[in-house]
Amino acid sequence: MKFACQKNTLLKEIILALDFTSQRNTLSIVSNVLLETHANTLIIKATDQKVGFKTEIAVETIEAGSTTVFCDKFLGILRTLPDENIIFEEMGDKLLIHPEKKSIDFELRTISSEKFPNLEEAPEHEYFSLGQKDLFTMIDQTIFAISDDEARYFMNGVYLEHDAEGLVMVATDGRRLSFIKRKFEQAIPSFNPIIIPAKFLTLLKKAGTGEGEISISVNESIIFAKFGNQVMYSSLIKGQFPNYRRVIPASQTNTCRVSVAEMNEALKRVSLLVENKAKRVYLDIEAGGITISSEESDFGQAKEIINCEYSGESCRLAMNYSYLVSPLRVMEGDHFALCFTESNRAVTVKPDPEKDFFHIIMPMQID
Repeated sequence: MKFACQKNTLLKEIILALDFTSQRNTLSIVSNVLLETHANTLIIKATDQKVGFKTEIAVETIEAGSTTVFCDKFLGILRTLPDENIIFEEMGDKLLIHPEKKSIDFELRTISSEKFPNLEEAPEHEYFSLGQKDLFTMIDQTIFAISDDEARYFMNGVYLEHDAEGLVMVATDGRRLSFIKRKFEQAIPSFNPIIIPAKFLTLLKKAGTGEGEISISVNESIIFAKFGNQVMYSSLIKGQFPNYRRVIPASQTNTCRVSVAEMNEALKRVSLLVENKAKRVYLDIEAGGITISSEESDFGQAKEIINCEYSGESCRLAMNYSYLVSPLRVMEGDHFALCFTESNRAVTVKPDPEKDFFHIIMPMQID
């Protein structure tokens, strides 16, 4: 195998491919990236056997063939090479790498491409298109609420379902829930609800630009996505996602309107003195203002008062400050609404005016 191509053309694809390889066992074939060249085309494949990636780029094929190399080292070498045409040649069990115009030589050990696992075959049809901007907004509004508890594996991803008006995306870790429902002009074929692993959603955002469209195909066990020549896929999480509709309050008697920027700044300061494990802050809400306070027993306490629009009875809420900060980071608009009924019942955080998403947080016990 021998081919030549511009460094930056290949570098961009290998950066993506690395995230699809296994980082746990560097001697495993799934830590390698497959390179296959013929007819002035280079096919690049990577997989950790749960997610997979395939793309094609134009190269000058000097001798057709295929091999695999350790992706992390290959990427490191590419990053250091000058921005020019690079020659890649397999000799025995090594891949020789050198630029055309400079005296730089690398030898990287290879493993036969015959040992590389087969990737899932992407369907030729059955795709539907979504705007990248819309899909990535849905991911941003939910991904932070995914559980990292492997024992509750069915919450280690985002739940996606189709309804008559578009798509619903939900994530929860049992203490908070994030929901977004987005309408799409184009028709989306019906599919059974799925749970998409967090890793794949992160990889989608890394591969995309946020502009144009992405093509999606779903079956019972796998989700495929296409950006131009790039195809990626992931196994879906099996299991029963919690009935999120039961968590959403039918109504809440109190609504407090707050500046997103003011709350963010106050939480940034007050959270400097919270107990590391509980991360508890108190919100004392009354007409005209919210007092945000915290206490760290070994060091001290903090308090800040910010303006709000509120006309209900005074109420104290205890909340994990990180659960409040996360939705505020992706809040659209200058103000948000804090909706609640009692101090021990679910609190809803949503934009004001309302949009197509909201976040539910279970308050903590008040000490």
